[in-house]
Amino acid sequence: MTKKLAAAAAMLVASLGAYAQQKPALAPQDKTQPSPRLNPFQEHARQLSDQMARDLRLNGYQKTRLQAINEDKQAKIVAINQKNAGNAKLIKEQCDVVCKERDRELQAVLSTDQYSNYYDSRRTYNTFSMDYGSKAANAIFVNSVQNPLPASSNGATIGPARSTAAPATRTRQ
Repeated sequence: MTKKLAAAAAMLVASLGAYAQQKPALAPQDKTQPSPRLNPFQEHARQLSDQMARDLRLNGYQKTRLQAINEDKQAKIVAINQKNAGNAKLIKEQCDVVCKERDRELQAVLSTDQYSNYYDSRRTYNTFSMDYGSKAANAIFVNSVQNPLPASSNGATIGPARSTAAPATRTRQ
């Protein structure tokens, strides 16, 4: 009986050892391919979707649908801003139509309670969506200051000036 038990234990150890050695080989990651980047308006839509998902307590399916809806509507808002630059009244009217489309589409995705909470906060969400133009311009300006382009074809960049004169010291008498 002990020989059978010892043989069974040996078989168990051998099978576990063989299983442990069969690790799946992972293919090395190709680091030469660029990682996918979001367009600025897609990033803006993602930020809005993340905030809405937290506020409305959405599940995975709802968040995925919300992301698609927000990307579509944000692309339309960006196109409206570019097409009608300078005509704030027309931009607001057309953006309001896009926001109403989002309301209808979200009504099909959200539960009654979630949609009620969304409806109470939609002015905030719509303002965030429509403020994309001014925020994008600010982001471009900040990026241009933080990462200036070369000043010449020689590769020189804009940077802090070097002072050659010694700083003046003040003495109190």
